[in-house]
Amino acid sequence: MLKGIFAVATLSALSVLSGCATIVHGGPRAISVASAPAGAKVSVFDRSNTLVMTNTTPFVAQLPTKFGYFKSQNYRLVFEMPEHTTAEVNLTSSVSGWYFANLVFGGAIGMLIVDPLTGAMFNLSPEKIDQSLTTSQAQIVRDRTGFLVVLSSQITENERAQMVRVN
Repeated sequence: MLKGIFAVATLSALSVLSGCATIVHGGPRAISVASAPAGAKVSVFDRSNTLVMTNTTPFVAQLPTKFGYFKSQNYRLVFEMPEHTTAEVNLTSSVSGWYFANLVFGGAIGMLIVDPLTGAMFNLSPEKIDQSLTTSQAQIVRDRTGFLVVLSSQITENERAQMVRVN
């Protein structure tokens, strides 16, 4: 009789303390980041525009999905490489389908406390980034394979000083 009560109490405690998305997803999400060509410097910024990490492609970023209680984290990745145009990719969050499994398995504790506190209720997408980098317009001008048209409001004073009048 005592063993039966202990077993029921243990199962009840485990079901109350679990969140479906937390069990399935665990901690931070692994996001594969690559570029073509490889070797680009990638700076990762969170939704507060705080630099989270810097790395060189290819790499796998471990990024938390939680910003706050019931608030998800978004990221902006900035790809930089000499003689290539800077590119940006946004990672957006969405609610995981496993979060709704709490209606069947985890109960209100999993839905209202565990998954929101761990951030496991959110997913990041895309899960894999393969960013193509293009040769910068400045390189085209240096190679003398084309020309560049810009507004005077788009250039710095230093660039303006280096301009040569052609007419």
